[in-house]
Amino acid sequence: MATTTAAPSEVGRTTVRRATAAGAIGSFVEWYDYGIYGLLAGSVSVVFFPGDADSALLLTYAGFAVSFAIRPFGAAICGHLGDRMGRKRLLAVLILLISGATAAIGVLPTYAAIGWAAPALLILLRMLQGFSAGGEVAGAMSFVAEHAEDKRRGYTTSWLPVGSFVALLVGSLISRLLIDTVGQDAMNSWAWRVPFLIAVPLGAVGFYIRAKLEDTPRFQAIIESRNVARNPLKEALTSGEHLKAIGLAIALPALNGPGYYIVFVYMPTYLAQELKFTPSNALLVTAAGLLAISVTIPLMARLSDRFGRKPLLAGSSLAMAVLGYPCFQLISHGSVAAAALGAVLLAVAFAGHAGVIQVALTELFPTRVRYSAYSIGFSITTALFGGAAPLLMTYLIDRTGDTSVPSYAVVLTALITFVTTLALKETSGKPLRDS
Repeated sequence: MATTTAAPSEVGRTTVRRATAAGAIGSFVEWYDYGIYGLLAGSVSVVFFPGDADSALLLTYAGFAVSFAIRPFGAAICGHLGDRMGRKRLLAVLILLISGATAAIGVLPTYAAIGWAAPALLILLRMLQGFSAGGEVAGAMSFVAEHAEDKRRGYTTSWLPVGSFVALLVGSLISRLLIDTVGQDAMNSWAWRVPFLIAVPLGAVGFYIRAKLEDTPRFQAIIESRNVARNPLKEALTSGEHLKAIGLAIALPALNGPGYYIVFVYMPTYLAQELKFTPSNALLVTAAGLLAISVTIPLMARLSDRFGRKPLLAGSSLAMAVLGYPCFQLISHGSVAAAALGAVLLAVAFAGHAGVIQVALTELFPTRVRYSAYSIGFSITTALFGGAAPLLMTYLIDRTGDTSVPSYAVVLTALITFVTTLALKETSGKPLRDS
């Protein structure tokens, strides 16, 4: 039998706002730490990997992909602990883990100093980041969703993806400022460390905010009713209902990986290495897209609260399928203005997915196993469709000479998401299930 908890209006809207702010700030810190590696892939490849530029870049993106291979393990362990112990404690620990790993990358010796030990240590730290990221998304989204009002859950939770895209935007602007100030040679020599070391104060702020909050009213309710799952991971993987929902959580966000990691994280390297933009202009184009999606996501999430999750997810995936190829043609036109226009159009089309997908996944599962089941499904889809995307794009462009390869990935995964959306039951406005 499902249990019920007090509505957010009863527990206090101030608490909801604090939980939302904590989730968004934590999301900013986590995804700044995780994304800066991709934004600075050009400099990282020079510093840590020997050989020609193309081979070094491939090795750099192999390191990027490795962190995604570890994410399902992080998801399983963090999900189990989060459903047993609560969301708040674990989220505070995760932010320290990823910030510490990011700052450690900023002080690593280079390949020139210690040889192959340098990239080995880099990969190890990327694995720690991947472990943390595996538990972050589902935990943070569950934390905020379990505080939110039913009729505003999409809008309330949308500030978490906004935080992740603003984090990439800030990383892009910091990187461009450094390049414009000290030059690309200095960037490849020492200045690349600065964005990584910024993780230290960011992590301290994020930990302080998360540690001050209480756990969600829904999780507290299942503790009081003694309804906490003894083995939430096993329960999630042995229930036919939960397995079906995990299958949806794998297929439905297929677009999310290419949309996030190709259109934004990989974009600066794609523009600089494949299309021969200056690194500064490449980051400027990426920043234009990041600004557009950060502004558009809350609007799309609000629409999903009013009209439903399915129309927004279906519409966004169709828009990406239609616009994917022509927008990449604009981006490859050669001018900064055309590239920025293409990036902005892709960002606006993707916002309907980015602003809605996580709340839709949250609503698939009951509180009792939400963290575990959601983490597993989303980490698998991210590993399949997102983690290897920059590596695969770099390899395929190098082998085929076709700079339109990223658009094919976007269109294909958009179609997968669209078809899967047809099997999704509408959950907008409905109370979250507890058990």
